[in-house]
Amino acid sequence: MKKKCIIIHGCPSNSDDPTYNKHWIPWAKKQLIANGIETETPIMPSPWQPDYDKFKSEFEKMNVNENTILVGHSCGCAFLVRWLGETKTKIFKLILVAPWKVNDEGDSFREKFYTYDIDKTISDRATKIIMFTADDEDPEGKESLKIFHNALGGEIIELKSRGHYTQGDMGTEEFPELVKQIL
Repeated sequence: MKKKCIIIHGCPSNSDDPTYNKHWIPWAKKQLIANGIETETPIMPSPWQPDYDKFKSEFEKMNVNENTILVGHSCGCAFLVRWLGETKTKIFKLILVAPWKVNDEGDSFREKFYTYDIDKTISDRATKIIMFTADDEDPEGKESLKIFHNALGGEIIELKSRGHYTQGDMGTEEFPELVKQIL
């Protein structure tokens, strides 16, 4: 059966910075579609004040099954892992890019969003789990990666000078290493 990819963006710090609709996501979507992979990049509601139930309501408009590749960036990773743990859905691949699970002090939205136990059986329902990090990722990002990797296992790919995988950190919107892992 044909593979499908869904990419969930990260969460900008405020509504004036809609970073969720740029970086490498539009470029990756274009590359995947050109290679015959149906790709969706839904816009999550008010991501600067992430709310799991609102994200879930939007996300569940999509058909996710054993032929789906789920890709999350930053807080999008936390959402996908929580959703997979709750729903017990079987997928083809789970790819976490600069995964984030460490709360920003005093941010009640992110505290609620990130505070959940990771279901370790997700790895039983995904053919492959891959996590991208960078040698120059923030310490909280490295801590978040350890949290996810300790719970889920999978392959860690560390690239040089990619920061938090934003266009500003990467210096480009191109992310061929991700596209290769999806294909």
